[in-house]
Amino acid sequence: MFERFSGDARATVTGAVAEARQARAATVTEEHLLLSLLALGALDPFGVDRAAVAADLAAARRRGGMSRADEEALAGLGIDLTEIVSRIEEAHGEGVLAAPAPRRRTVGASLRSALGRAEPDDRGGGRHVPFTEGSKKVLEQSLRIALGRKDKHIGTLHLLLALLARPGTVAEVLTDHGITYATAEARG
Repeated sequence: MFERFSGDARATVTGAVAEARQARAATVTEEHLLLSLLALGALDPFGVDRAAVAADLAAARRRGGMSRADEEALAGLGIDLTEIVSRIEEAHGEGVLAAPAPRRRTVGASLRSALGRAEPDDRGGGRHVPFTEGSKKVLEQSLRIALGRKDKHIGTLHLLLALLARPGTVAEVLTDHGITYATAEARG
């Protein structure tokens, strides 16, 4: 599948890995793919404010990744997500729900650390960071979208459309900033 990716789409995927590493995340998520698209300027033609999108993603992360739809569903049950987040942060510290999940240490990593040896590099920069099922689905969906549009290559537009096609925080943040599936497809 990756042989169909354009240079910009490949840069987006490697940029997502770099975003995950920088955040010390255990996995590459859909959010990292969006942050990489932002960093590469792929959303600039839509007139989005990169800092505002990143801030909205951080706010969602602070809520433990809960989307507004999740928040509304909980509110329908009489549960105030804002109050829950506040209480959790009072007890465990601000931003605790946004903290990346700790990486499991392997025996090899523990031995290398004890011996003072660095982790082996994997193709250009540090430890291996696996993709989540959701981010893998985005990559697969981008291929389906390209094939459906009869495009020969997968580009950043296809990745953006795939992110918008999946329900959740990333699509919600993009929609809040005026990028819907229809507007993205119309510009592409």
